[in-house]
Amino acid sequence: MSVLLTLCVVLLALATPGRGAGRWEPCTDLRPLDILAEAVPPDGTAVGVTVTQVQGARGLQLSAAAPHDLSFPASRIFFRCDLFPEEFSIVVTLKVPSLPAKKNEYLFTVMAEERDSLLLGLRYSPTQLHFLFLREDGARAWQTRVSFRGPALTDGQWHTLVLAVSEGSFSLTRDCGLPVDIMADMPFPATLSVQGARFFIGSRRRTKGQFTGLVRQLVLLPGSDATLRLCPCRTPELALLSIPPVLRGLTGKPEDSEVLKYPYETDMKVTLGSRPPCTKAENAQFWFDAGRKGLYLCVGSEWVSVLAAKERLEYVEEHQSLFTNSETLGIEVFVIPGAGLFVATANRKTTSAIYKWADGKFSSYQDIPTHQAQSWRHFTIGKKIFLAVANFEPNEKGQEFSVIYKWSQRRRRFAPYQRVLTHGARDWEAFEVSGEHFLAVANHREGSDHNIYSVIYKWSPGARLFEANQTVATSGACDWEFFTVGPYAFLAVANAFNGTSTQLQSHLYVRLGGSFQLFQSFLTFGAADWEVFHIGERVFLAVANSHRYDVKMQVQNDSYVIDSVIYELNVTAQTFVRFQEIRTCSALDWEFFSVGEDYFLVVANSFDGNTFSVNSIIYRWQGYEGFVAVHSLPTFGCRDWETFRTAAGSYLVYSSAKEPLSRVLKLRTG
Repeated sequence: MSVLLTLCVVLLALATPGRGAGRWEPCTDLRPLDILAEAVPPDGTAVGVTVTQVQGARGLQLSAAAPHDLSFPASRIFFRCDLFPEEFSIVVTLKVPSLPAKKNEYLFTVMAEERDSLLLGLRYSPTQLHFLFLREDGARAWQTRVSFRGPALTDGQWHTLVLAVSEGSFSLTRDCGLPVDIMADMPFPATLSVQGARFFIGSRRRTKGQFTGLVRQLVLLPGSDATLRLCPCRTPELALLSIPPVLRGLTGKPEDSEVLKYPYETDMKVTLGSRPPCTKAENAQFWFDAGRKGLYLCVGSEWVSVLAAKERLEYVEEHQSLFTNSETLGIEVFVIPGAGLFVATANRKTTSAIYKWADGKFSSYQDIPTHQAQSWRHFTIGKKIFLAVANFEPNEKGQEFSVIYKWSQRRRRFAPYQRVLTHGARDWEAFEVSGEHFLAVANHREGSDHNIYSVIYKWSPGARLFEANQTVATSGACDWEFFTVGPYAFLAVANAFNGTSTQLQSHLYVRLGGSFQLFQSFLTFGAADWEVFHIGERVFLAVANSHRYDVKMQVQNDSYVIDSVIYELNVTAQTFVRFQEIRTCSALDWEFFSVGEDYFLVVANSFDGNTFSVNSIIYRWQGYEGFVAVHSLPTFGCRDWETFRTAAGSYLVYSSAKEPLSRVLKLRTG
């Protein structure tokens, strides 16, 4: 399979346009042309240009500069002739602020000064990136636009884009991911004259549409696709081809005790005193807690510790007994901005519930009718907030439907949005790939047949509904787990039972060519859950094995006490290899979490063959030793674990499939 993946990577690289030999005679050297460096003096002293450091990288703030101050004649780089290359790449590294829905900003333009017309340019809106160029046919001239949808630039993060152009082919690569290719009816002109033209950086020669973000890199590479030079890269969002001298080196460190030689600022703000609110206004700002000697960063609506006295898990104590409508088969903890922290319980009987965190505890908030609900999945698409339930049993009319609910900002409640036909649904997994949203359901059985298809649905922006995109053959599927490694998207399914045995293959799929394809198979025993987690640059995948059973063998009590397995990704071999085996008691769930600098796994042990009163175990990562048991937690029919954090500290919550009682546990640290 590693050979197959390598072949697919090579084929993807060869399929990207712009890598063939060009037919044009170059007007420049075939070297990177740093357009940004041409417009900004080496010392960065251009009027209105500010050097700003954000997220560990320097960029240029250009919005205060007059458009003409950030321009230069095209003849400065097109010194052999006046024709723009027919094949080229444009490399841009930028950080874009949030924009109003209909606003557009220009990254750069090439303007014909005498006619005041745009020859070539790059602009973006909140949802699209537009490449503009002029085509001429005798006396006729018209502007052509090639638009890439959903590159997701306005998220406040650094991104590196590579636009590769080759005749009628246009390719956009973001952060060394998979390219998006467009074959346009109108190819890029072979003879675009730039005689008497000027490059304008961050504008179209006027202040309207002027670039308000940060730009770090703007490079023209004639004759080839720049992704071959940039990728793969350890930090693809900052992949480097060429940047101006003023942006190189360590930031904020004058040499020889001299003052800074260029305008410099950072958008970092530190608040002292008692805990301030963390809202949109404080986003990406710091708060220093003098009492705890900790530095915190506002992310979304939470203060996240970035520098603090080392925190260690000392012990676990019960914080709340959460009485539920009936036995709880799954739980989902989530945050709704402006509304608060919630937990949804998937209950065995006909009503499941949502609880809201208030005054340090969960309180009943909303009841939702379900049919032996197995799990909930919270996800968002843009500003829309959804909650999907996996119903295991049919409704009163004998119909098997699982339901997607949508949050109403006005009513502040979840309301039914879409019904989806499912068969013994056990789990939903929501994920995003290249700006597209997906929802995968694990169908467990149809009647008595466990060998059926599970379905991956794709969000249709036009219909505003999920539509079937791909089916995957599964055997008693219990769980999906999505994760990414570099530019690759993976989806793992836990197969639990094929009708005769729990000893069967669970599968890992990789997304190639627009669909998920088999990447690796694992021998599992009643697999109930996959959990992916990262420790440093290492990637792990843990499976919870629940039961060893075969119709040919007599059931024994010890068939529930079996090994669950942790696998680690071997990057060289391009496969997951067995890392550690842990003895579990009908394990149904793994949950990974961290406290301070320590990493932990907690397992949901549910049954040992004799009793449901089984201790679930917290394991701590100890490097070379792997995971070592450190805490033993009394549980009864434990089914699911979730972890969450509030201003008061960190918590674990578990659900019981054998009693109408879930428990919230507080992690005491020292």
